Amino acid sequence: MKMSKSLIGIIAAVVIIGGWAVSAYNGMVGVQEEATTALANVQSAYQRRADLIPNLVETVKGYAAHEQGTFEAVVNARAKATQITLDPTNLTPEKLQEFQKAQGELGSALGRLIAVQENYPDLKANENFKDLQVQLEGTENRINEARNKFNAVVQNYNVVIRSFPKNILAGMFGFDKMTKFEADADAQKAPQVKF
Repeated sequence: MKMSKSLIGIIAAVVIIGGWAVSAYNGMVGVQEEATTALANVQSAYQRRADLIPNLVETVKGYAAHEQGTFEAVVNARAKATQITLDPTNLTPEKLQEFQKAQGELGSALGRLIAVQENYPDLKANENFKDLQVQLEGTENRINEARNKFNAVVQNYNVVIRSFPKNILAGMFGFDKMTKFEADADAQKAPQVKF
């Protein structure tokens, strides 16, 4: 039995298209995994900051016991920020904005706590306090780097799933566009410096 040339051509086309589809799907899975790993790294950096906060609060409490409102603001902001978690299934622009807002509130509360040191020279000279400040500064840098890395891999992922012809497979298999971290609206305003 001889196969006709057209049947061989059809089989070859199906094999080629099938091979391309498998390769494209696996490529999209790979870039999606890079993006979800980068998101986990962002959350890990934020968690590191949240883990440092209790030590910082306790150190400051020893010197500035009457700053109770500041302590409560930090503890409450930390609790709120650690309750919001992100994963690829709930990474909507609204959820990401909620996460960023909670983290921003925590950053503001931490800033007020760090500012307390100006009123307490002994606290300012305390080695534990200095060490915690250095760790927090390093953590803020890690957060920034993790967010930048996340945005870069999300951009790559979005380009891959939105480019033709992979966008057809992406739609068929549920690869949705991911949202990037953005600066707060307040970051667009230049700070006022008054002397």
